[in-house]
Amino acid sequence: MQLLLFKVFRDLAETASFSQAARLNSITQSAVSQQVKALEKRHGVRLIERGKKSFSLTAEGVVFLGASREILGVVDGLKTRLRELNEVIAGDLPLAAVLSVGLHELPPFTRQFTRLYPQVKIRTDYLRSAEVYAAVLSGRAEAGLVAFPAPRRGLASEVLWRDRMVLVCAPSHRLARRTRVPLSELATEKFIAFAADLPTRKALDRALRAAGASVRPEREFDNIETVKRTVEIEGAVSILPEAALANERRAGSLIPVEIASPDMWRPVGVVLKRNRAGSPALRRFLELLRGTSDRPKLAK
Repeated sequence: MQLLLFKVFRDLAETASFSQAARLNSITQSAVSQQVKALEKRHGVRLIERGKKSFSLTAEGVVFLGASREILGVVDGLKTRLRELNEVIAGDLPLAAVLSVGLHELPPFTRQFTRLYPQVKIRTDYLRSAEVYAAVLSGRAEAGLVAFPAPRRGLASEVLWRDRMVLVCAPSHRLARRTRVPLSELATEKFIAFAADLPTRKALDRALRAAGASVRPEREFDNIETVKRTVEIEGAVSILPEAALANERRAGSLIPVEIASPDMWRPVGVVLKRNRAGSPALRRFLELLRGTSDRPKLAK
């Protein structure tokens, strides 16, 4: 039997009005009368006393009203329980991130989230940029954190914040005492770069070309930690996100220097499976990430 029949009968009994029962259920008054007659025919009893100026339930109608209330109460309770279950913030939250973001920018967010939702276990895999996209697409990660996020087939992307890119060198380097350095001045420096296929490297190459700076990398690495150690050891320079230099600044092992260019910013963002709501834990984690600044909407 359809739930609508129980609801229509309950509304009719509680309002004692065919017209109000019809309005509450978005049907016609005639449809209410027909549904009640169908119920009476099915059960072989009269449910209401039909009079010109009065409305009342028969004994059978009173029993049927009680049953209707019980049935509808169970259904409403089930909806509430399912809704509450869907909003439980617990379980695993697998993430993927490029190393520079995962090691240096993500931890404050994961620590705060763990304090707020101790029943969630966050696991972060540190991967190359292309591998992060693949992990999200395959479902191995619910979300991926990358630099220069871009939508791809089956994936949506969203910029969360921007990192300032700075020149980095050892304290003994001649540029360490400068307040600002133009890109054109790097042509004669021993330059340590990211691997050529990484999005950050491609963006830096474009910026260098636009500034007319002919820079030939001495070495190339796909790991930001290796870039930093090489700059320290070999007395070289590089261009890195300032957010990844906190430990070195405190230790005094590397010096960040501002670059005289308006384009020295690296967007950092998230990639997600397109048209997928994600777990309650993921939705809350994204709310935390988005709270750092105003964000653009997902690129489809």
